[in-house]
Amino acid sequence: MVKVETGEEMAGTATVFKVMPIDLETGEYTIILNQKDADALGLRSLDRVKVTASMESVVCIVELTGSVVMPGSVGLLKKGRQKLTVGQGDTVRVTPVTRPLSIELIKKRLNKEELSTEEIFVLVEEITNHRLSDVELSAFVTSTYMHPMTSREITDLTLSMVKTGEIIEIDAEPIFDFHSVGGVPGNKVTLIVVPIVAAAGLHIPKTCSRAISSAGGTADILETIANVTLPGWKIKEITETIGGTIAWGGGVNIAPADDIIIRAEYPLSIDPYSQVIASVLAKKKAVGADYLLMDIPVGANTKVHDLDLARMYSRDFREIGERIGIKVECAITYGGQPVGRNIGPALEVKEALQVLEGRPPSSSTLEKSIALAGILLEMGGIAGNGKEEANRILRSGKALSKFWEMIEAQGTEHKEITSEDVVLGKFSEPIFSSSDGYVSSINNKMLVRIARAAGCPSDKLGGIVLSKKIGHQVDKGEEIFRVYSSNEQKLKLAVQTARKLAPFQIEGMVLERVPAERVIHTI
Repeated sequence: MVKVETGEEMAGTATVFKVMPIDLETGEYTIILNQKDADALGLRSLDRVKVTASMESVVCIVELTGSVVMPGSVGLLKKGRQKLTVGQGDTVRVTPVTRPLSIELIKKRLNKEELSTEEIFVLVEEITNHRLSDVELSAFVTSTYMHPMTSREITDLTLSMVKTGEIIEIDAEPIFDFHSVGGVPGNKVTLIVVPIVAAAGLHIPKTCSRAISSAGGTADILETIANVTLPGWKIKEITETIGGTIAWGGGVNIAPADDIIIRAEYPLSIDPYSQVIASVLAKKKAVGADYLLMDIPVGANTKVHDLDLARMYSRDFREIGERIGIKVECAITYGGQPVGRNIGPALEVKEALQVLEGRPPSSSTLEKSIALAGILLEMGGIAGNGKEEANRILRSGKALSKFWEMIEAQGTEHKEITSEDVVLGKFSEPIFSSSDGYVSSINNKMLVRIARAAGCPSDKLGGIVLSKKIGHQVDKGEEIFRVYSSNEQKLKLAVQTARKLAPFQIEGMVLERVPAERVIHTI
């Protein structure tokens, strides 16, 4: 067993320093000390200190400088200044503290050792309180990527994430939720599924994430037209009155450790298996979900590359969901090519609106949306044939009206926005086919790389529109997709990337010629 107490003060008295504001920001609490002061205190880079002002204190990570901060002063970043309510010239007391226990726990994971329930809680508590550096967080992410957690560890990680954050108690039951593990570009179906389900009378407080390795997470997508950063009380209010909401999970303090871990995953572009499950279920538990539908897209060059892995995800989501009190159903969906035609935040909003308006540019977006919404309707006892009922709600215009209600309640300048109102990047360039034939395959990961080169997801107006999909005939010189960006230089980079990667495989009807064996006649 381990002690839960962390950040214990080391022997010695506190040293008083004057605050020097530093216009930088990091994920963790950080102070900058002059090397001479650090030597006097016996501190090195990445050591920890407790910084105290009046009755408030915070544990910070130490960074060193020889010139930016003078002796007798301490550089304090914005996060720390806000926590301590201090500014230029104020004084703080700095006391060395012990290293976080989590560092030893991360070493255990790297050595393939299992963590106890209490150890996992300590780890999550220290992550939540920003006591780990980016290097240490990356080591934890790497450990779970290389050595997936056991079901018991994932359950403990999930519940620890819930306990260390806010819990939203919605006065309605049952509560439904929906989530996709991602990995397939253009998967904008949440913007269609949630309003259909809410229009049917069910309550669905959908919290979503930003992009980690994709061209845009659901939060990035909806943010192009509406506010997604909602406090917990607002999510509760909208869900109770309107039935559904789509909000960024990082905008509310539910499972805060998850968002900190996601920030460490982003530069590595990895989603460890264990973390995917804990991340999803923690946020669903925190909003009181009773029923959850998981979308698991399967296909080459996606996060879930084959059916065996998809079935493993399905098993573990259902098993761990049952352990924490959520009934989980999983839909294994086709992910062999992008969903719909548009990839990128604004482009995906445009296509989702086209579906809600009754004029989908792609059958795949419509088909997937009503199929998934239909499963949720069946889980809620709304209809025996959920897909048929979901399609009826969509065709009636009720889903579009519900979508407008939702975004108006969340905050938007466009209360009844249409697909024609969506603004796209002002620079665009087509990519042409280099041969005649048929599209035999599309590489999802390559398309994401091209979209990110164009600026996605930070450039919400950038992305890709597909002119052709698998099975379509194409002539040499014909446009197969178009790249958009708000930045001309990024567009050029994206076009260069597209030409280099060649994500479309074009083949003729004759795949291979096998000549007859040469027969030598002798006389």
